[in-house]
Amino acid sequence: MMNKWTLVAVGAALATLAGCAAVVATPDADHERAAQQIIRTSFQARGQAQLDRLQQDDVNRECSQAQGAALPDDRRAAIEAANLKAIRWPADGRFLGNWREGEKLAQSGRGMTWTDATGANGGNCYNCHQISKTEISFGTIGPSLYNYGKLRGVGDPASPTAKPIVEYTWGKIWNAKAYNACSSMPRMGHAGVLSVDQVRDLMALLLDPKSPVNQ
Repeated sequence: MMNKWTLVAVGAALATLAGCAAVVATPDADHERAAQQIIRTSFQARGQAQLDRLQQDDVNRECSQAQGAALPDDRRAAIEAANLKAIRWPADGRFLGNWREGEKLAQSGRGMTWTDATGANGGNCYNCHQISKTEISFGTIGPSLYNYGKLRGVGDPASPTAKPIVEYTWGKIWNAKAYNACSSMPRMGHAGVLSVDQVRDLMALLLDPKSPVNQ
């Protein structure tokens, strides 16, 4: 059995640990500045990977500061509305490209590192999503995309009944924050990661009935 002095010592130790945990969980402005300084001095500009990548835009900064907590409803709604307005829709109204090219794109993680030549990037979709039933390795950060169009009843992507899901899918790929303010999904079109034609090809992969996604 512990005597009273042992109990006092244990209590003091627990109080100290709790205080340390509180400091770690809620860093103050000095800690934030120190962390940013470490990040800035730890990266070097090489090739196409320049230091401007360390600069967060206002939305990413606000979501980071929330530390996983939900944003107030009014802020969330404002962010989503602004990002929805910023989506670039296909000027010619053509949403789907070539699913075969989309499949290559979804399974490619190349691009945007300093060792990569500038040019077309991969979509890196497999890193967060299951694409087809034949895959043996895929990420689970995002939901499975297998049977994406089939489950949503998109038999003919050009039909009027398919229009809502077709437009939603384009918007989600182009700028996911239009539908989820603090989404961790890259804003593929908005950030210039993928071109309009590349987004079309990914759309075909997800929605074309002949695509392996929908088999």
